[in-house]
Amino acid sequence: MAESTYRALRDGALEGELAPALTIKDSVASPFALQVFSHVISQLFSSILAGKSQSRGLVVVSFSRSPSFYLDLLKNKGTDVASSNKQIQILDCYSDPLGWKDQLAGSRNFTALSNEALVSSNAIVFREVKHMDKLYNSIIELGKGLVRGGKIRFSIAIDSADEMLRHAPVSSVARLLSNLRSHDHISSIFWLLHSDLHEARVTAVLEYLSSIVASLEPSHQLANGQRGDLENFSLIKHNSKKGKFHVRFKKRNGRVRVMSEEVHIEQSGINFTSLPSEGAINQGLVPKVMVNPYKYMMAGDLWWIANMRDQLLQWKMCRQTRTAAVVRLFITVIQMMRCLILMRTQMMIWISDYACPIC
Repeated sequence: MAESTYRALRDGALEGELAPALTIKDSVASPFALQVFSHVISQLFSSILAGKSQSRGLVVVSFSRSPSFYLDLLKNKGTDVASSNKQIQILDCYSDPLGWKDQLAGSRNFTALSNEALVSSNAIVFREVKHMDKLYNSIIELGKGLVRGGKIRFSIAIDSADEMLRHAPVSSVARLLSNLRSHDHISSIFWLLHSDLHEARVTAVLEYLSSIVASLEPSHQLANGQRGDLENFSLIKHNSKKGKFHVRFKKRNGRVRVMSEEVHIEQSGINFTSLPSEGAINQGLVPKVMVNPYKYMMAGDLWWIANMRDQLLQWKMCRQTRTAAVVRLFITVIQMMRCLILMRTQMMIWISDYACPIC
């Protein structure tokens, strides 16, 4: 299932459609979003280097981590960053987000930027994080520098939507993400979100803008929400090493596919395993055969009508009963017509699904 999420970002956008967008969200109860985010970056960049991805470059917008964090991450995964610097660029919004260090450097001969910002030629410092329009232009400019024009696309990774929401209203952030998704050169985009830092409506806005939402939840809920009990201490320790990874895929026809796995945090990295059968969630795209309540209603009515027909033929019923039977017959016919309409609608949905396969 985590593999399906990665493939959706790797395969990118179809011509004339919005780029796939992934929200990776967690909370203090299961704070593993950064590990998942880092895993997605390393997997996607490996595909870019191998030429197996639609995108030919990666722009990382770093708010909560320094550029060296991501460069070291890729090095630890066996990537030669020095030789692949033409396929990755980092927009450094971490070192001097508001330009204060730059102002100090101009007024007091203060060394504004540490070696962190100058770790390599892959990082470019951005000092105006409050201005979403300027941030958008900088991201697009960096990406176009990687792909060098044409119809070649690039991917975008934003390591903290929280920091953007800290400096700009949700409407400005939503407009930025929406404009990035609709840009012709964007193959895919994904971002990290700590959901418990925001109101539910803010989280809902970012989820609405996403085609994929990955949520991290604790494996075991604490009893009564308490953290201090000895009874809950083992659960807290257990939740610090593993959690549940739920993903919702929004498809072109408006339907949603929900899947779930278990995530394990280890020293060697992050691993995903299938949940036990009793806790697994896997709702596929193929429509399931649903029990139609009209089926049993119609069967009972048909038996009743057949019985009444025999009696009516023998003229053993009074006029009032015959009238009631006719009314019941018309009600049953209307119900049957309604069922036929529902069946026709369901068949049209199935035909649409198979005629336009889901990526």
